[in-house]
Amino acid sequence: MTGSIVDLSRELVPESLSVDVCVIGSGPAGATAAWELALAGREVLVLEEGADYPGARMTQRDAGMYDQLYMDRGGRSTADLAISVLQGRVLGGGSVVNACDVVPMADAVARHWQTRHGLSGFSPEALAPFRDAALADLSASRPPEADLNANNRLLRDGARALGFATEVMLHNRVGCAGAGTCLIGCPIDAKRNARTVALPAAIAAGARVLTRARAVRIDDAGAEIKRVRVRALDAKGYHEARDLLVRARVVLLAANAVGSAALLLRSGLGNEHVGRHLMLQPQLPVTALFPQPVRFFRGIPQAVAVTEFEEIDEERGLWGARIEPIGGTPGIVATMLPTLGLPGKALMSRFDHLAAALVLVPDAPNGAVRVDAGGRIRVDYAMPEEQKQRYRMAARAAARAYLAAGATSVQIPVARPVVVRAEADLAALDALAFEPATTPFISAHQQGTVRFAASPRDGGADPEGRVYGTRDVLVVDSSGFPSSASSHTMAPGIAVARMLARRLLARPG
Repeated sequence: MTGSIVDLSRELVPESLSVDVCVIGSGPAGATAAWELALAGREVLVLEEGADYPGARMTQRDAGMYDQLYMDRGGRSTADLAISVLQGRVLGGGSVVNACDVVPMADAVARHWQTRHGLSGFSPEALAPFRDAALADLSASRPPEADLNANNRLLRDGARALGFATEVMLHNRVGCAGAGTCLIGCPIDAKRNARTVALPAAIAAGARVLTRARAVRIDDAGAEIKRVRVRALDAKGYHEARDLLVRARVVLLAANAVGSAALLLRSGLGNEHVGRHLMLQPQLPVTALFPQPVRFFRGIPQAVAVTEFEEIDEERGLWGARIEPIGGTPGIVATMLPTLGLPGKALMSRFDHLAAALVLVPDAPNGAVRVDAGGRIRVDYAMPEEQKQRYRMAARAAARAYLAAGATSVQIPVARPVVVRAEADLAALDALAFEPATTPFISAHQQGTVRFAASPRDGGADPEGRVYGTRDVLVVDSSGFPSSASSHTMAPGIAVARMLARRLLARPG
């Protein structure tokens, strides 16, 4: 038995479809759940708002790829324009456009979920086999030393000179050519991700996939048969073309912490926790200029991490800060530099001498997803002073590491740039206010909004993923995470989705 991929912008399907399981979202969590359920013989339909972009369709051009591979063409942000909210909108979801970093959930985080949030089924012992399976799905391995580009080596060298702990991260690349365009898709399909692993396996087991299929509402969520209202999109995904109705016994939400919550809110489903407790895990760029060429845009973008400042907080779970080198194409990099006109041109003319890193700070649930009367999404987020202080601390550490590695200057790209040329300049970082729309924060690891909880008093879904107040409408993605699962959410998302899918299959009847 084999399934199929049908592009609704090009092919007609019946106006009404009936299946056992409808999975909304085709990223790591949705694809993995679809794979598990299809293997067990369930009739599975996957809905994906984006199109299918295998490597042969990846042009490596910023404008076209951000337009087609990201939600809101890469322009989604918090309501105050403080944080760019990056989400995949393509078959395979965020795993198609991430930097291939594989960071499993630590045992200490799982224990935190078990003890602090009452999720007994999420113990390290319960999660261990699913965590291992996720690493196998991703062909996770550490890049050899020879594959670390200058950007990664420079930050690591500087960090080591200061005595900071570092690691080479696991990644899910096989046959990587070092093109450096991970954030706009891999042109040779070297990523072992949802599109190249889980979805082909699910399709081989009989799952069907509809692309350019936007789920807009779930009706009859308390009944045995749910109705998912879907709108087909045009070839570019700009306009809605026609309606489709999907009937399903089980609906799995895997549309990201923003999308899954928004769909529930548009449908009037769930309790008062739905849409709340959003974590964006914002990342702050730090750039440095070196006298020699660095060419941070070539090779593996993120391979090294400075882990010196990571910690587990008893009340909040994963905490502290983490620093990782990053690369990017000129379009995205230019949007994160605070220089315009001739100064901007001068800086971009030294593009090959630029190094860059991201300061990643796990956050508490500081945000919310809302929808207005027209169904449009609004993302609100308030950054507390304590979180800002961790950014200042980690930015100072990143600047020191770059200086120790030989950088001539380090820049924190706020609206009025802070430039550090010597240790004496570091005091200026203490004055960083991080006011809205002054700092190019990015979020790639959204979590929360329908968090798992043992009681509806504390969250939006039960420990099996069922949305409170519904019958077999489940969240299986990062929207269920009660705290930051990891510094990167792909591997935890796969592990949790597989565990919840197996538990669904084990239920009597």
